[in-house]
Amino acid sequence: MKRYTFLILFLVIDLYDLHAQQASSPYLALVAKADALYEAKDYKGSALKYSEAFASNKGMGRVDDRYNAACSWALAGETDSAFANLDRIVHKGKYANYEHIIKDTDLNSLHADKRWKKLVEKVKLNQAAAEAGYNKPLMTELNQIFNDDQSYRLKLDSVSKQYGRESKEVKDLWKTISYKDSIDLVKVKGILDQHGWLGANEVGDRGNLALFLVIQHADIATQVKYLPMVREAVKAGKAQPSSLALLEDRVALRQGKKQIYGSQISVDSKTGKATISPIEDEPNVNKRRASVGLQPLEDYVKQWGIDYHLPKAQ
Repeated sequence: MKRYTFLILFLVIDLYDLHAQQASSPYLALVAKADALYEAKDYKGSALKYSEAFASNKGMGRVDDRYNAACSWALAGETDSAFANLDRIVHKGKYANYEHIIKDTDLNSLHADKRWKKLVEKVKLNQAAAEAGYNKPLMTELNQIFNDDQSYRLKLDSVSKQYGRESKEVKDLWKTISYKDSIDLVKVKGILDQHGWLGANEVGDRGNLALFLVIQHADIATQVKYLPMVREAVKAGKAQPSSLALLEDRVALRQGKKQIYGSQISVDSKTGKATISPIEDEPNVNKRRASVGLQPLEDYVKQWGIDYHLPKAQ
């Protein structure tokens, strides 16, 4: 249980010594390989590949990648290396997700070590410090919106496999999702119009992500209206560049243009076959993806069974 999985198909990037703009293509490619090795249960190989990724970027790494590296080291039985990565993100990166780290079974082998108690106590202090400036009422409301947005979408895959993509069960599930979306959109519009885009330092990571999710799943008119606000939020450090990239792509395709970052995948409702929606200046797409902290396109699309090869520039 290394990381949260969101149906919106992007990684939440939480950085302390590596900004998304600095995430090079080699770094992201190595992280993708480390993730794949973890999924294949080659934990030592995964941990070493994470180390290779950090070395490729002058020792800098994303907080979520350092955390995942610690999980792989712990599962490989390399306690010291696991703590080295955790210490770095907890003390320098101010990692603050106390509820997640104490429940993460990947780290069970560390619990008996005398360093564990001090580490999680520091995480708890980090969380308290981070939450001191939160708008608690808005955070609570946005956390519920996040749950509404994700809980039913996370059922789509299993229901589709059990009953079929065109089944009554799937259609009923989409009706529920649409109903929840319509209610959440009214709430989020009200929040954005009154408060502007709220950063994670104001409503927490999940609350901040909820704002993006609702807009990403909204109608085109709403997306166009709030796209400038998301752009300004990225400049102000209140939204992730990767989130903006996904929204830019979705808006572009809905306006009949080609996408910029290759984030949008089309799936045939009958065959289930996935294809990448058209991309502007495709030979250079990975450079643009790296600039916003997204992994290389060929690694990203593997989860849909797409074997992709970057075309050469003409």
